Amino acid sequence: MSRDAVSYIQRAPIIKLGSKLSGEIREEALDWWKESLHNLRQARRNLEIEEYSVAAFLSHQAAEKALKALYIVTKARLPPRGHDLIKLGRALEASEVMDELKVLNPHYTVARYPNAANTVPSEAYSKEIASRCLEAAERVVEWVRRKGSLP
Repeated sequence: MSRDAVSYIQRAPIIKLGSKLSGEIREEALDWWKESLHNLRQARRNLEIEEYSVAAFLSHQAAEKALKALYIVTKARLPPRGHDLIKLGRALEASEVMDELKVLNPHYTVARYPNAANTVPSEAYSKEIASRCLEAAERVVEWVRRKGSLP
């Protein structure tokens, strides 16, 4: 981690958030958390409008951003760069949701790139696949909410 990143996390404001939280949460963690919830809503909407590859990708993003919020909460530093949910889950000792992370992990690339999917992603995804991704993301986000006492 660069000195600038370390300095930023050390001087970042801690905000108080009322009775839903048992303590204080850094603003960066809340930013990741809010975006995670936004991506989860977007995934649900894309499932409804039958944009299944987009729903799968956004499910991955919701889980990733939730895990990064938890990383900041539990480790008091910025999360590592990257999109590997399994690696991030191991760093957070997320054994309770590791199966969900394994379901979601490939969709960061496979849902978007024909060369990763070996076909056109928008044609390869079904409602069943996207639903499975959304359900996995919902479980991860709920687990993070409990572990990190997030709103």
